[in-house]
Amino acid sequence: MARRPLRVPVSARDQKELHQLLSGGIQPVRVVLRALALLHLAEGTSSPEVARSLKKLTPKAVRVIGHRYLKGGLERALYEKQRPGAAELLEAADKQRIIAMVCSDPPAGRARWTIRLIAEEAVKRKLVPKVGRETIRILLQSHDLKPWREKNVVYRRTR
Repeated sequence: MARRPLRVPVSARDQKELHQLLSGGIQPVRVVLRALALLHLAEGTSSPEVARSLKKLTPKAVRVIGHRYLKGGLERALYEKQRPGAAELLEAADKQRIIAMVCSDPPAGRARWTIRLIAEEAVKRKLVPKVGRETIRILLQSHDLKPWREKNVVYRRTR
């Protein structure tokens, strides 16, 4: 059973905006492809034909662009919504406790802190329930801390 062709009536004002967007300035590739797909759909071209002519989009992607235009207008069809991103794993108090631990001396038998050692000690000392190495690395990087480095001292060469 073939899909029913998608009819996308793009208003004249929106078509004018699409042509202006395509003719002026630098735009992200995704936005340009979506604009071209909308213009093709406005001409009555089917989704598979639009996908074949643009080569970077699938028929399903073209249909999604058309449906987004019908439901939310031009802005919704061309641009993506802002994504929230992942929630912070450590609270401010947890970060402060870990930084304070790193600024102190390393455990007995260790010459310096390493990222793995910091992660293990933070859990062992019950500063945080669990924490990964990457989280610790980013935390140290944001505070410009490098506890694994020895102090760089410049010695004068003797001949």
